[in-house]
Amino acid sequence: MSNVRVAGVGMIPFTKPGKSEQWDVMAEKAIRLALADAGISYDLIQQAYAGYVYADSTAGQSALYRVGSTGIPVFNVNNNCATGSSALYLARQMIETGAIDCALAFGFEQMVPGALGAVFNDRKATMERHGAKFLEMREYDPTKPPTAQMYGGAAVEYQQRYGTSAETFAMISVKARRHAAHNPLAVFRDPVTLEEVMASPQLSGPVTRLQACPPTCGAAAAVLVSPRFAAKHGIDARVEILAQALTTDFQSTWDQRSMISLIGFDMMKAAASRVYETAGVSPDDVDVVELHDCFTPNELVAYEALGLTPEGTAERYIRDGQNTYGGKHVVNPSGGLLSKGHPIGATGLAQCYELTRQLRGTAETTQVEGARLGLQHNVGLGGACVVTLYGVTK
Repeated sequence: MSNVRVAGVGMIPFTKPGKSEQWDVMAEKAIRLALADAGISYDLIQQAYAGYVYADSTAGQSALYRVGSTGIPVFNVNNNCATGSSALYLARQMIETGAIDCALAFGFEQMVPGALGAVFNDRKATMERHGAKFLEMREYDPTKPPTAQMYGGAAVEYQQRYGTSAETFAMISVKARRHAAHNPLAVFRDPVTLEEVMASPQLSGPVTRLQACPPTCGAAAAVLVSPRFAAKHGIDARVEILAQALTTDFQSTWDQRSMISLIGFDMMKAAASRVYETAGVSPDDVDVVELHDCFTPNELVAYEALGLTPEGTAERYIRDGQNTYGGKHVVNPSGGLLSKGHPIGATGLAQCYELTRQLRGTAETTQVEGARLGLQHNVGLGGACVVTLYGVTK
């Protein structure tokens, strides 16, 4: 078994739908940036893993052919919002086993405006079981986005359990915009006030429009290598993947009457626990976190699922500023999905991009001082959750 290092990362600025280049051009640019960052040529890549949701089969090959055609195995990955990290997971796993020494993981998405919807409306929906469970607990409003109602329902449940104020959820969006103001690759960089977030149109429960991530276009990539490959090619690969776990829904998702469980709390908690146990660290050791804030309730419950704060204490964690610079953890220095944007296939690799730069100490305007351990959390309904812990080798 071999340790796996991040040799190079690349990311292009995320944009609103209709303002981006074509998906293959975006992917090519991110790949070339990652290769340049690693200081290697494409012909050294032994396998590639392409993540995307809204593109046809073999889109990964089409994008890669713009960089080169070397006959390598290419795997196309679709795992809903956890797609990018799932591609990263597979690339890491292959190097860890010793089968190869150098892999490319990349993700891209060219999205359309508006809430996510089904592409294939002539057949059974893949999330039919999740939808049925939702209807056991909540009344569906056909005028509101389905995903917003899922996370809004989880927020209402959390409020009922712990008495959390609606303002607490909105504070997450304010923090996200404040962080994104320093990230030139983010879509939304203008600050917002708590009052503006609260006054934006209501989607579901306490969730307002400014508490939902925007559909976005973009691409990101990472080159992973073994230590021996890095040494042979003189690569500065000091950032190491210390532990990684991928989980899917447990039986508890269906057995419990819980919206919080339905949006993935159980698989988040299980993945995080495995990562901490494998790496021999605790959540208190983590310096910087890039987590999946598609809606503010997802960030709030993730604080607890990841062990950043005990269950039931997320409101105090937020109000005490423990989730930002000067606090216990700096969460989403990039601005997260809420401000950076969420091109689904690219998100997991964009998180890898940010954390790699943080641990190298090259994140510039978003740098977390002294960052040594970085935690990544990428989750998708349907469902899948990938939690990754990065560290700096001596």
